[in-house]
Amino acid sequence: MSALEPFGARLRRAMDERGPLCVGIDPHASLLAAWGLGDDIDGLETFSRTVVEALADRVAVLKPQAAFFERFGSKGVAVLERSVADARAAGALVLMDAKRGDIGSTMAAYADAFLSPSSPLFSDAVTVSPYLGFGSLRPALDLARANGAGVFALALTSNPEGAEVQRAVGAGGETVAASVLRQLAAENAGAEPLGSFGAVVGATLADAGVDLAVNGPLLAPGIGAQGATMADLPRVFGDSVRNVVPSVSRDVLKHGPSVPALREAALRFVEEYAAAVK
Repeated sequence: MSALEPFGARLRRAMDERGPLCVGIDPHASLLAAWGLGDDIDGLETFSRTVVEALADRVAVLKPQAAFFERFGSKGVAVLERSVADARAAGALVLMDAKRGDIGSTMAAYADAFLSPSSPLFSDAVTVSPYLGFGSLRPALDLARANGAGVFALALTSNPEGAEVQRAVGAGGETVAASVLRQLAAENAGAEPLGSFGAVVGATLADAGVDLAVNGPLLAPGIGAQGATMADLPRVFGDSVRNVVPSVSRDVLKHGPSVPALREAALRFVEEYAAAVK
């Protein structure tokens, strides 16, 4: 199997054609109940299939949260595999929200799981944690580059607890977040129209306080249920706003199980983005 076109190029095209919205596939117990589904494999499968049917042919990115599938064991992972394949077949890019991070052969194994075309979980990109050192991500970065996939490293997340690590200052006077962003920029050097190595930067931030110009995508959680809006994006991201992939989960998913209602909710966020970023 030949490598795909680089993820950054594919993402830029999808964002331009469909709008930049990323919608999570987060089948947690309370949401399954709100949809009238059981907190079981049947409910998981119905939920995931409905989200893919409603959105995979119209939003740029779908982002399954691996944990909500893994909690059901092997049967849940099988549902995740089908969801990934079906979403990609319908035209959405799939960002696996797994936040994996380890060293050496273990990191390589995580990379194989999500970034190798031979894996049933092969996704267009995966989220990773850089807190064992950015260099620990090398197996994922290299495999993603070889296979036309992408990686999103946690940098400035939307949860308030993240600041104690991400805003910490190293011996050289640089914050952890700034170091992650600087090294992502180096990975993306020279890439056109967009690099394949992105950062997770919360839309809820009062002030990023770091250089976000990494020549790669910026996944922006926190819109909707966590309080941020599309109108906040230009303030938080400045000149990098056109590389932002705003991520919304609950405020779209709560409109299920109606397929038309899910589509309408997603479209509304796309329109709000277009109005905010002119």
